[in-house]
Amino acid sequence: MSHDPPKRLSNPPTVDALRDIGLFGALSDDVLEYLVQALPVVLVGPGDAVFREGDQAREMFVVLDGECEVLKRGKRGVEARVALLGPGDWFGEMSILDVQPRSATVVALAPSRLLRIGAEGLDQLYRRDLKAYSLIVLNIARELSRRLRVADGLIADIMANVLDEYVSSSRRR
Repeated sequence: MSHDPPKRLSNPPTVDALRDIGLFGALSDDVLEYLVQALPVVLVGPGDAVFREGDQAREMFVVLDGECEVLKRGKRGVEARVALLGPGDWFGEMSILDVQPRSATVVALAPSRLLRIGAEGLDQLYRRDLKAYSLIVLNIARELSRRLRVADGLIADIMANVLDEYVSSSRRR
């Protein structure tokens, strides 16, 4: 896997392509046209790391085409897949919101086109169109809430399984 972030630039997406992505939900065509012109698209190849857990950054990415996996390192240092991302999905938004190091590694599994949204690009949108900026932040918050609900469900299932195993082993003694 490559340790460098993607470098090759690609052609911008269309307004129609952005309109179909949840992150850009409810944005006007004028704002979508602005984003098409303002945000760079990068190409990554299979096995290329988009970024690594622990990296400092202030940018997020939207998958336009391709497939990426999100890997999280456990306490023993082993990476496990925690998500598979395809067209329309986005990742890296936590670095824009909380200014903390990357919480996971993202690697391309197939040739992928990614729309790069840096903190500076969001700041420019904030200054240009506060409503559009607010809609994007709200869409990020909705996705983070959805992910938290999924994680809570997984934690509850794991805890229930551990408790069931503990009770079962206690009864056998």
